[in-house]
Amino acid sequence: MEGFDAIYYEEEEENVEEPEPADVSLVPDPVIIRGAGNMTVFGLSNRFSTEFPSGLVSRVAPEEFKETVMRINAILKKTLPVNVKWLFCGCLCCCCTLGCSLWPVICLSKRTQHSLNKLLEWENSYLYNKLGLHWRLTKQQCDSSSMMEYVILIEFLPKIPIYRPD
Repeated sequence: MEGFDAIYYEEEEENVEEPEPADVSLVPDPVIIRGAGNMTVFGLSNRFSTEFPSGLVSRVAPEEFKETVMRINAILKKTLPVNVKWLFCGCLCCCCTLGCSLWPVICLSKRTQHSLNKLLEWENSYLYNKLGLHWRLTKQQCDSSSMMEYVILIEFLPKIPIYRPD
């Protein structure tokens, strides 16, 4: 029992390789653009702000950013008033239809999200991916409550080094 209180350490050589500083690329935090409208339907605001965020300085031209947000706002301006009308009608008839009258609004909301995602895919493939950026529409929890809202998330793509054989 003499060695009962003794702690024995086995010395093992760990072959843990630390990455070299050249292999690690630091990617900045994504830029979040929240809805700036006065109306929200199923978490999707009726417009986004065209104010240029400081996190995109020297990454993209303010004019290009503004044009993209204006295209997004044009889709929202075209689709959300119809969604609101169907939401109002669906709420009026909700008791009689046991909630089935809300399905058209849900389908229209999904169609709006799909249109925005297609636009952002097109913008990414023709412009932003070449600049090292990736735009996407994503759900995020509101700051002040537990409700969810759709935001535009602009992520920075890591630069992949290209190795050329000598």
